[in-house]
Amino acid sequence: MSFSAVQRMLTVLILPFFGALIGIGILPGYLVFNAIESWSISAGNDGLLHSLWYCIGLGMGYIAGGLGVVFVTGLFGAMFALRGREGRFPLRSMVTIRWGVALVFHRVALLFLSTIVPSMFSTFYYKMMGLKMGRGVIINSASINDAPMITLGDGVVVGGDATINGHLVEMNELVLAPVSIGKGSLIGGGSVIQPGTKIGENAIIASRAVVPKWTEVPDGETWGGVPAKCIRKADGSKPA
Repeated sequence: MSFSAVQRMLTVLILPFFGALIGIGILPGYLVFNAIESWSISAGNDGLLHSLWYCIGLGMGYIAGGLGVVFVTGLFGAMFALRGREGRFPLRSMVTIRWGVALVFHRVALLFLSTIVPSMFSTFYYKMMGLKMGRGVIINSASINDAPMITLGDGVVVGGDATINGHLVEMNELVLAPVSIGKGSLIGGGSVIQPGTKIGENAIIASRAVVPKWTEVPDGETWGGVPAKCIRKADGSKPA
């Protein structure tokens, strides 16, 4: 059987699997909603009061179901995460398929993940998916991809909607490269950190900056722009 045929077959099979996975994830939400609605009926509420409790049940069920989806996808995604698989791999390979499956798990989590960042729940999810982080890390983004490739030092802050990628595709190959961000660094909102980047301690990446692949940002420097470059050195002076 050709690789393309295997790929198509897996695509067809994985859709109902993810449907079942979402169903399992939202089960707690259904149970919470059902419990609140049943209590309202048994309490003799009717009319507007019952409608109020019905809507509260929907809201609480949404939260519980969303957390369930994030937890279940994180649990299963951890099984497919490519830990320690830095390198270049042909697009037509089982490594690429495994990476793609892990990415789909993350995309399913995105159904609710952006609602709960930053929180202990989103932090737990990223740790389940393989992201390595120190103490006091704050992640206010749902766009951290390839979690096993990412290392965040103590006190790192990732701003809203910042994107950190541990992969790229070039020359018909999937490239997996680690991203390391030193302690005390700030990744500005809306910025993009490409694979292979090493950011030193107490560095600042300005909002909406794009840090190219395999870039090294020294300790204490501030980088901004597209593509990003040094706009302030560690001693506070401007680059020549």
